[in-house]
Amino acid sequence: MTSALRVMVVDDHPMWRDAVARDLEHAGYQVVATTGEGRQALRVAGAVRPEVVVLDLRLPDLPGAEVARGLAASEHPPRVLMLSASGEHEDVLEAVKAGASGYLVKSASREEFLDAVKRTAEGEPVFTPGLAGLVLGEYRRLATQRPSDDGPRLTDRETEVLRLVAKGLSYRQIAERLVLSHRTVQNHVQNTLNKLQLHNRVELVRYAIERGLDGA
Repeated sequence: MTSALRVMVVDDHPMWRDAVARDLEHAGYQVVATTGEGRQALRVAGAVRPEVVVLDLRLPDLPGAEVARGLAASEHPPRVLMLSASGEHEDVLEAVKAGASGYLVKSASREEFLDAVKRTAEGEPVFTPGLAGLVLGEYRRLATQRPSDDGPRLTDRETEVLRLVAKGLSYRQIAERLVLSHRTVQNHVQNTLNKLQLHNRVELVRYAIERGLDGA
């Protein structure tokens, strides 16, 4: 349920920050903190323990990517959805490499934003249309630069789910494709993450691409 989801909003424009917080609260999310500075965000996050941080890329004291990196290294790391006016490729890749789960440009609609927060909380990588291919392309490039290993053995079903994850399908779409429940798909993904010692679905997609499971 969205009512249990704890969200923190980090943006240095007060009107925008307040509007985002209102949209989240009206949708049933619990906004546990808002701030306009990166260093304060890192301090506050440690105290209020948000599950998702909606983070602006450009902040007056620290780059958003540096804040994302700090959040990822914290004792209770939240998932980070970058919300930025920039759609520049370098900005997107820097944010993802810093640990952001997703990247949404500020021209997105209210519905797209709220859906992105929900999917980020569920562990899905969320990107503005057109940017997902960029990130996958970068992962493919990096994959050619590192040797692969056999790794832990996955079941046939786990491999099947992993292949569909790598193709960009949501949990719900995978459940419909394989005639499984949404919860069963989540369990398969979590088991796979545990076996591979990965932390999130973005890392899982990269693993799949490195082993040619994305069908590319």
